[in-house]
Amino acid sequence: MTSIQNRKRGGMLIRSAFATLAGAAMIAASGATHALEKVTVRLDFSPLGFHTAMYLAKEKGWFEREGLDVTIQDGSGSLNTIQLVAAGQADIGQVQLGLLVAARDKGLPLKSFAGYLRGSDLAVMVPRDSNINTLADLKGKKILCFTASPWAPFIDSFLAKGGLDRKSVDITMVAPSAMAGLYSSGDADGFMSVAPHQVPLLEKARPAKTIRMADYGIHFPSYGLIATEKTLKERREMLEKFNKVQIEAWEYIWNGHEDEAVQAMIKQRPGVNLDPVSLKGQLDMNRPLFFTEATKGKRIGWQSEADWTAALKSMKEAGIDVGSVKLEDLYTNDLMPAAADKGES
Repeated sequence: MTSIQNRKRGGMLIRSAFATLAGAAMIAASGATHALEKVTVRLDFSPLGFHTAMYLAKEKGWFEREGLDVTIQDGSGSLNTIQLVAAGQADIGQVQLGLLVAARDKGLPLKSFAGYLRGSDLAVMVPRDSNINTLADLKGKKILCFTASPWAPFIDSFLAKGGLDRKSVDITMVAPSAMAGLYSSGDADGFMSVAPHQVPLLEKARPAKTIRMADYGIHFPSYGLIATEKTLKERREMLEKFNKVQIEAWEYIWNGHEDEAVQAMIKQRPGVNLDPVSLKGQLDMNRPLFFTEATKGKRIGWQSEADWTAALKSMKEAGIDVGSVKLEDLYTNDLMPAAADKGES
């Protein structure tokens, strides 16, 4: 081999080596660019219709599009989720927001950054074929509840709205898991719970109608997202992205994609025996609660000072000690997309 050939061969080897190194660098850079930020979100319970937006976003890759690797955990009640988020065992919690008042009063540094169900979902479930239609009709009836229920602090003020008390209505406390079964078997005339969760599940056993707490002037904010003050400060960008995805998911669902959302959740949770009919029923019952007079024209997730003020007023009237809790302790709209008005982005 001539010296010229040797030089050519050497040049080719050097160029090949450089190409290999450049390719490796590009792959490494690409990996760094696409590294996803891990996020743990804990729900209030095991899969329900209201959880579909979370699973739809995961199924469609919308979280990943924003650079988030989201792990969704089942919960065992809003109170438990609140405690775990406060303890740093989950980054985000999806809970009944009305419970934040007591949490803040006890010193837990939590705040809501999105409120989805802005109307109250608490109601008394009674037989659909009964003559129980109003609060006053509960006189002489046996109604079930459980001690740690969001309903519990409001029972007396609710009954008083109908001229009733615990002497005229038999309020029986039972285990949460026993309420629907006792009602279905006829051992009670009704029970206090979250209406959109329960009514679709009762359809086959003992169809129910509702007497809503909000219809008697008692307001209690329902489901939304919470995080600690520390997370709000140190991981603001992550929370903004998460909120953006969930708002888009809910707007997509309410634009005629309810069935798709239900199927996405079923696909994401193959090990759970989920009934699409019940899930769709739960989803449909939640829809009216997304919109209140005070949030008209605002995007899903935006929270109203008027709604929160009404909630604090209802709590005080019920004898709940809200301590020194202020509105600014409870919620923020700062993590909403830049334009919070409906139809803008």
